[in-house]
Amino acid sequence: MPQSASPATPDPSALLLLQFLAWVADRPRGYADTMEAWRTSCPRLQVWEDATDGGLVRLEPAGAGTTQCEARVALTAAGRALLAAAGGAAGDAATGR
Repeated sequence: MPQSASPATPDPSALLLLQFLAWVADRPRGYADTMEAWRTSCPRLQVWEDATDGGLVRLEPAGAGTTQCEARVALTAAGRALLAAAGGAAGDAATGR
């Protein structure tokens, strides 16, 4: 009896990146809040670095004379496109379902 092919196991870092992008897209996020929630010292979980290096998020200054910690984290067009291409997977990743 032939076994049915199992779906490919998604790359955990790609799923985490989608979850991060969905989290940023959900509502305005400050840089300090983002770093508190997502920064890690684990070299295998570099979601912030992957998102910034990939041009998926950017920092928007809060205003003249403000610090980086006061900046807003926003999705770029590439980040929005990746999130849209993921469709339901991104929403599932954001909610943990």
